[in-house]
Amino acid sequence: MSKKTKVGFVSLGCSKNLCDTEIMLRHLVDEGYEITPEETEADVVIVNTCAFIESAKKESIDNIIDLGWLKKHNGLKGIIVTGCLAERYRDQVTKELPEVDAILGVGSIHRIGEAVKSVLENAGKKGGKKKKYACFDDKESSELGGERVITTGDAMAYLKIAEGCSNRCTYCAIPMIRGKMRSRTMKELVEEATSLDAMGVKELVLIAQDTSAYGIDLYGEYALPELIRGITDATNIPWIRLLYCYPDKITDALVDEIKNNPRVVKYIDIPIQHIADPVLTRMNRHGDAAMIREAVAKLRTVPGMVLRSTAIVGFPGETEEEFRQLCEFLKEAKFERFGAFTYSQEEDTPAASFPDQIDEQVKQDRYDILMQTQLAVSEAYNQSRVGKTYRVLCEGWDPVAGSHFGRSYAEAADIDGKIWFSAKRKDLRIAEGELIDVKITEAMDYDLVGEAVLNV
Repeated sequence: MSKKTKVGFVSLGCSKNLCDTEIMLRHLVDEGYEITPEETEADVVIVNTCAFIESAKKESIDNIIDLGWLKKHNGLKGIIVTGCLAERYRDQVTKELPEVDAILGVGSIHRIGEAVKSVLENAGKKGGKKKKYACFDDKESSELGGERVITTGDAMAYLKIAEGCSNRCTYCAIPMIRGKMRSRTMKELVEEATSLDAMGVKELVLIAQDTSAYGIDLYGEYALPELIRGITDATNIPWIRLLYCYPDKITDALVDEIKNNPRVVKYIDIPIQHIADPVLTRMNRHGDAAMIREAVAKLRTVPGMVLRSTAIVGFPGETEEEFRQLCEFLKEAKFERFGAFTYSQEEDTPAASFPDQIDEQVKQDRYDILMQTQLAVSEAYNQSRVGKTYRVLCEGWDPVAGSHFGRSYAEAADIDGKIWFSAKRKDLRIAEGELIDVKITEAMDYDLVGEAVLNV
């Protein structure tokens, strides 16, 4: 029996990119390849890259260069680059990274098997110039979705409901990289959710570049509430979570669905990016400060609602007064979860050529001040949870910490903190994916500590 070719994966960037990785994994498993988590054991490694901001590009390139060392010294036969870096910088990747043996655009992930086969054939050739495999199918007409190998554990899975983005924020390269927004059909998404339910998934996280715009291209209206109802009618998945919902699309119908559907967790991610109207205008964000405040107020009518948001500091022309307004708004809005980025000057975006670019040190100083402002809000929220009991989705056991860990409705995977909890019976192990009650006993900066409430 011949030895199976082992393929390793490095998946960088956002959860949307991870869904693409999972599709590629399924193709390769179906074609008979063995997937290995150890890059040092792989015959071929695929790097699914991110190119959203400068730091993401650097991380992608660093990973490729590190794998180049394995090619020279550890018998790695090939490196395949996919994702946003490949799509945006195809010529530079091909010419400036000789380590790379094949490159796929974002519309070509279903051809990953062809790429691996080509790399292996080239690796077996002696001498001569080897033609590198490259494929860049039209991203706006490429197949959306596909069967996946779920990599997020037994309890949680992402569901990418659309690809691309039709917003034209002046700082963002995503529409250039991923194309205009294309929603997947409701029927297809409900079928995928049903299959994930059959696998035992307890939390389904709906994602897209602009999740709240779902359906506008297919149905002529924002159809996220209808999609949620379709999923809840067809499955028994207890938790449905919403990420990447834009403030200008927080409709009354969406708020009502969150409020009245017991299986939609009372948590939403709404990236505001700023609050000062002149900055929002220069960013080409839809709506103004009044609209953002209205969206927050609507969502606060949902009992127990947890809001996550993000903002950009140091956008070209941002004045001290505009930055002060952003800091004051954090105190006003009291987002339970919040993250920030320093503005990244992305080539070929309108904002890259704006006047009054902000000095890097000023950006960093503003970032530090903003996050320090938020820390007080987050700490107060965490302290308010001590003594209360929450339903927690167990994600596993950490033998080093000697503790189980998981999340309540108020924590999204990877981007928020965790709840570390013990059981009174030290020999008891709670299974991954089990939903249990945990009483919070201690609050840290980002994580919580608690004790399982068990009737055993």
